[in-house]
Amino acid sequence: MFNVPSSPAEVSAALSDHDYLTDEGLATVVYLSMSMERPLFLEGDAGVGKTELAKVLSAWTGGELIRLQCYEGIDSAQALYEWDYTRQLLHLRTAEAAGRAGRDTETVEDELYSERFLIRRPLLRAIDHADAERPVLLIDEVDRADDEFEAFLLEILSDNTVTIPELGTFGSKNPPLVVITSNRTRDVHDALKRRCLYHWVNHPNLEREVEIIRLKAPDVKHALAQQVAAAVNAMRGMGLYKPPGVAETIDWATALGKLGETRLDEKTIAATLGAVLKYREDQERVAAQGIEMIMAAVADG
Repeated sequence: MFNVPSSPAEVSAALSDHDYLTDEGLATVVYLSMSMERPLFLEGDAGVGKTELAKVLSAWTGGELIRLQCYEGIDSAQALYEWDYTRQLLHLRTAEAAGRAGRDTETVEDELYSERFLIRRPLLRAIDHADAERPVLLIDEVDRADDEFEAFLLEILSDNTVTIPELGTFGSKNPPLVVITSNRTRDVHDALKRRCLYHWVNHPNLEREVEIIRLKAPDVKHALAQQVAAAVNAMRGMGLYKPPGVAETIDWATALGKLGETRLDEKTIAATLGAVLKYREDQERVAAQGIEMIMAAVADG
């Protein structure tokens, strides 16, 4: 059975063992989240490693990763539970054909709302788990959901129990490890943040990003990794619509390695922008006025 770490340093070492490099601030808040059994709210730009952290925590602790992807219009039924109406209807027709529907109406109705017809969505699966290791519940991109869903989440996370009128209350003595992420496309309500431990996840500094490239793309030479990290850092300062995240940095370095490149030059940057910038407008801006700036940053690096 997984034991809660004794210090932030132990968290940092464990995450590093699972190929996730972190700083002291993030390691500390992860440690506190685990030891205090409080949800962890991670906010930051897309691509800085928020979702990846939840995946690594699952691999480290041995708990199942249960992911709830938020989106506009998501409601409690899609997140918590719903009834399998198709199977219920088939069961009712079978009972009618056997002559039970009229004779044992109450029994048939009870059967319709039993657990055999219950569809467990991510929140119920995480809260009412039966595993020895508590799962990691990833509530991803909560900023895409609406205010009503936030209020619903707050209620669920406050009690770690769920009441289904037809069946009773569900819960576990071993609550899930909850990671909530937000790309800050809108502000999330203070009430939900107060329930959690909060951390803003920044892009890694230049030295750490070089370490990440070398870890995730070991075939890339150190000198090229330094140049790629410096180039990406320059791009992030150009006011792009979608600045590249760590995943894009790794993709670009990997692509350059596949092409047999050992250093960056203007021609190579122009030819491979699609590996690091995923919007046409950003590519056009860099191609038109940014490659010289990037090459200057590479030279300085």
